[in-house]
Amino acid sequence: MLSNKGFAPIRVLLADDHPPLRAGMKARLEVESDITVVGEAGNGRDALFLARELDPNVLVLDMEMPDMTGVDVANQLKEEGTLIRILVLSAHEDPEYIIRMVEGGAVAGYLTKNESLDTIVAAVRGVARGEEGWLSREVAAALMKQKRGRGQEVDDSLDQLSRRELEVLQLIAQGFNNSQIGEELYIAESTVKKHVSNIYTKLELNSRAEVTAWAWKNGVIDSNKKGS
Repeated sequence: MLSNKGFAPIRVLLADDHPPLRAGMKARLEVESDITVVGEAGNGRDALFLARELDPNVLVLDMEMPDMTGVDVANQLKEEGTLIRILVLSAHEDPEYIIRMVEGGAVAGYLTKNESLDTIVAAVRGVARGEEGWLSREVAAALMKQKRGRGQEVDDSLDQLSRRELEVLQLIAQGFNNSQIGEELYIAESTVKKHVSNIYTKLELNSRAEVTAWAWKNGVIDSNKKGS
């Protein structure tokens, strides 16, 4: 549990058509002092309405709901220029589907419904902090397997990265945030931030989502890395 002394809690809206799942997520999230669940929706139209009315920091959004799909909700909010960060929680594990959702820019992260509640908590915090392309390690591994199976060539710009920058790139694509990367590589978080900045510059990319998509496309995620 984290302390939120002096800080406003992360406001979360839960949208899923399975009440027991929502109840479990809400109970787990509200154990954390820096997170509060401000509303729940059981269908897409209610999710869109409550997102507009409650203006949460994070919308945890199921993709398959009655009345209006999660895809439609996410795209509508994107068109409206919302600042709400959308974290997908879906039964879909198809890599092509996930790539379309994340690369489309409407969502900040993607988890499957078999993830632990602790992973959902970590993802909520990550996307609330502004992290892009937040993926569970299982999803990242599935994407890596698909890309490697296609035998895709690696972009020549990979040669510009140092060994450490490549390690950081691989961990970003596996869903690690900066703090977790630092713990994994035994380096300071400030050092991680410098490596991330160098990756952006060298690959001419602008966000974690673009870095993650680049890594998937070029098959550079190491399947032997811890957590993959």
